[in-house]
Amino acid sequence: MSSVKRVLFVCVENANRSQMAEAFARILGGGAVEAYSAGSRPSGRVNPAAIEAMSELGYDLSTHESKSLDELPQVTFDFVATMGCGDACPMVRARQRADWSIPDPKHLPADEFRVVRDMIRDKVQATLDELDPPPNVA
Repeated sequence: MSSVKRVLFVCVENANRSQMAEAFARILGGGAVEAYSAGSRPSGRVNPAAIEAMSELGYDLSTHESKSLDELPQVTFDFVATMGCGDACPMVRARQRADWSIPDPKHLPADEFRVVRDMIRDKVQATLDELDPPPNVA
């Protein structure tokens, strides 16, 4: 059995995209994943629209908090995804990293917000599949 994978999702405010990505990593990865999120300039709160979008899927995002990169454990992550923070994202130790071009849904209407949410879910699923590919079946 493979070891637990540590994944981190970083955006500017840690209020929308990175929070939803962390939630999806927890949902989709189960006990095989330790998921974290943080912001380069955290807002201090999770966007109520993100909480609503995730509640539609049965996940309670209201228990999450907007966090800064300074609040992360000092570990090497297996994977780090940045989303729109560009130069404001400092270096975090990671075995693998990607910059996801995902629009900030902060001011989008609910139907467009859901499109971004689902885009994040798909990217998280693809990433988890790559981090721990299924064993070859003979």
